[in-house]
Amino acid sequence: MSITVEKSLDQREIFYRLVPQLLADDERLALVIAEIGAAYLEPHIAPEVRPRVVNVGIREQAMIGVAGGMALAGMRPIVHTFPPFLIERPFEQVKLDLGHQGVGAVLVSSGGSYGWPQGGETHFGQRDVALLDTLDGWTVHVPGHIDEVDWMLRSAVAGDDRVYIRLDGISNEHPYGRDGGFIVLQQGKSGTVVSVGPMTDRVLAAARGRDVTVLHASTIRPFDADTLRNTLTTPDVMLVEPYLAGTSVPQVNRAVADMRTRVSGIGVEARERRRYGTVREHDRANGLDVEGLTRAMDRFFDSSGA
Repeated sequence: MSITVEKSLDQREIFYRLVPQLLADDERLALVIAEIGAAYLEPHIAPEVRPRVVNVGIREQAMIGVAGGMALAGMRPIVHTFPPFLIERPFEQVKLDLGHQGVGAVLVSSGGSYGWPQGGETHFGQRDVALLDTLDGWTVHVPGHIDEVDWMLRSAVAGDDRVYIRLDGISNEHPYGRDGGFIVLQQGKSGTVVSVGPMTDRVLAAARGRDVTVLHASTIRPFDADTLRNTLTTPDVMLVEPYLAGTSVPQVNRAVADMRTRVSGIGVEARERRRYGTVREHDRANGLDVEGLTRAMDRFFDSSGA
C-alpha cells in the first residue's frame, strides 16, 4: 500500500507520513528517536504500534545502542534525527554497535547540511557522508525528490544491511530515476558533472548550453563507477554534492585510476561559518546556487581547454 503524496510536503514530512504505515504493515520494524520528530509523529502513530516507537530522550549514543540491540534480536530498526546527532555524536556506536556487531539499521536524517540554520553549528550536518565513508558496508541514499523517499525507505526496511537515507528540505522539481544507479540526463563531449540528490535542477540550469555529460545520483554509495566510466568522454569530472565538498572525489579517483583525470569536488566548504543566515545565503556562500555552479563550471571546464 502507498501513501497519497501531497506535492507541498517536503522530504521530512513524507517520512513522517510513511513510517507509521510501515510500522503497521511489518511487526519486525521499530522506530528509535531522540526527541527530534516526536511531536510530528505523534498524530500518526496508531496505538498498536506504539510499543515499537522508542524515544530515548536527548541521548543519541543510547539511540544507536538501542537500535543495535534491536537488530541483534532480529528486528529492523529505523533511527531518525538530525545528521550531526545521528552520525557525528554517536559515531563510536555507529562503528561498534552496528558495524562491529555485524547488524544493520536504517538511519534517516533530516535537515541536510544547514536546513535549520538558526540552530547553528550544532545542527549543521555536512560531514555525515564523509564520516560514513570511513566505515565499511554502508548504502547511502540522497533523495532529490519526495517521490524517491518512498522507494528508498521501502527498499531499505525490506533488507538487513546498513543504510543511510539523507533527507533535505530542498528538492528537484521532479524525480530523475529510481534504479539506484547514476541516471544519464544529458551527454556531451567536454567533461562530466555528477550531480547528487537535490542539486540536479541547479546543475542542469548551470550546464545549459554547455557540451557536458550530466549524471544524476540519488544513491551515492555504492558509487556507480560503471556508468561514470561508460559515459566518460573528456576525462574531466566535476562532483556537485549537498554536503562536504570533495566527499566523493576518492570514489571517482578509484573508478578512473587507470586514466589521467582532473576531478573537482563542489559542495559545502569545510570552514565554519559563524553568521548563520538563511539556507539561500548558505547556498550562495558555498557556491551551490545556480550562479555559483555556473562560475565553477566556467573555471573548471574552460581551464581544461574544453
